[in-house]
Amino acid sequence: MANDLTEREQNLVSFVQSHELGDILKPLIKEVHLFDSHIAGTTHLEDKSVLEKINIGDMLSLQREDNKYDSNAILILNEAGKKLGYVPEKDNIVFARLMDAGKLLKAKITSIKQKGSFTQIGVGIYLVDL
Repeated sequence: MANDLTEREQNLVSFVQSHELGDILKPLIKEVHLFDSHIAGTTHLEDKSVLEKINIGDMLSLQREDNKYDSNAILILNEAGKKLGYVPEKDNIVFARLMDAGKLLKAKITSIKQKGSFTQIGVGIYLVDL
């Protein structure tokens, strides 16, 4: 149920931003910076080519996931809806609660550092509010 609310709110924000009405309402949409973190799980991606197509400043979607290892799991997806990884487990409990309450959260890439074969991706997490 909480995912349904989040999806509807995301669809509403996307609709408003891409529609003529969005030009009127866009100043009313606020992105409140909540936290800086990184993307966890990038080494376990099936398709690592998605990491080659990201840039600093890219907006990312956050989506709750039913996960047997972490009940607060939050997927991080690129603009095309491809999985980049997760909000780290140590950081996700408050964000999971906000999303379960129907709040829309997004992330924005703040840094990309190559460390050997590992790509460390820094993100800012934002609450999107109308």
